Amino acid sequence: MSDVLKPAESTFELDSLRGAGEATSTSARRTGAFMDARHRRRYILIMTGLSIAAVAITFGFLAYDNPMDFGTPGFWKIAEMRATNLIVMIIVIACQSFATVSFQTATSNRIITPSIMGFESLYLAVNTAVIFFFGAGGVTMVLGVGAYLGQILLMIGFAAALYGWLLSGRFSNIHIMLLVGVVIGGGLGSMSTFMQRMLDPNEFDVLSARMFGNISNASSEYLPYAIPMVVVCCVILWLRARKMNVIALGRDTANNLGLNHRREVMITLLLVSILMSVTTSLVGPMTFLGFLIATLAYTFTDSYDHRLILPMAFLLGYVILAGAYFILRNFFYAQGAVTIIIELIGGLVFLIVVMRKGRL
Repeated sequence: MSDVLKPAESTFELDSLRGAGEATSTSARRTGAFMDARHRRRYILIMTGLSIAAVAITFGFLAYDNPMDFGTPGFWKIAEMRATNLIVMIIVIACQSFATVSFQTATSNRIITPSIMGFESLYLAVNTAVIFFFGAGGVTMVLGVGAYLGQILLMIGFAAALYGWLLSGRFSNIHIMLLVGVVIGGGLGSMSTFMQRMLDPNEFDVLSARMFGNISNASSEYLPYAIPMVVVCCVILWLRARKMNVIALGRDTANNLGLNHRREVMITLLLVSILMSVTTSLVGPMTFLGFLIATLAYTFTDSYDHRLILPMAFLLGYVILAGAYFILRNFFYAQGAVTIIIELIGGLVFLIVVMRKGRL
């Protein structure tokens, strides 16, 4: 089994494939995550370029238009205040990239995202219901560490119940699970829309600030709780990358290779639900961000190996989100529109991919 899960390390001696009478050769042929050396060099060049861009964007974010002299205590004080937004973006990108790639592998579908399971609809329903029943002042009930952790636990419980019910017993069908997720998400969305129509303009204005993903929605007091959860989940997913390579082959193939496909899929989906709960409760809904960076990561990596896809998706996401935030904040003074623009671009990419494939 260990050999199956390590395709990058498999070595096939040419001599073993030749007849006994052929001359002995010292040359060896290796199979790996890339088709050939050219694809490997291309991956290394792209990762190097993205790493340099990420460092440059980070430095520009902290130093550009900083009124204090570089290296002075005042400079670092302002840089420290700006660093909070960078940390939030890193958390969001880690959650979106790892969760989307893993979810698409578990469901064997590169079109859908974890949003299809209703995380964002549940977030909107909770926030809308609070303002609907308690007025504009009720928004304070969904602020603070307690409310943040409560929303995370609610989303994880919702996802765990759904996975446990529909991936075990007589159902045990991931397509039914996705369909039920769509129906529940649609129902929660309709309920939210109904309550929003009953709000007065002032209450709706307060709610609209939380209906779209925004980095400024995050509070620094959430970070000590969000960072450990994100780090642990991302590390576990990366360590399980070889198992995800086998899961991507399909249920029958994975079972024939000795992998308990259903158990591994449920573990993957549970980790995905934790990541999506953390990011949605932190900054709000971001429907197409994960799809955008996952699609670009598949294109640039050009490999099946999740040990290569996951880091590429994370770096791509950071460069896109932090780069867009830096440009719009400093040159167009429109940092609040960053996530809206990225969602628009992600939606267009989604339509292009669907139209090229001709199916969902």
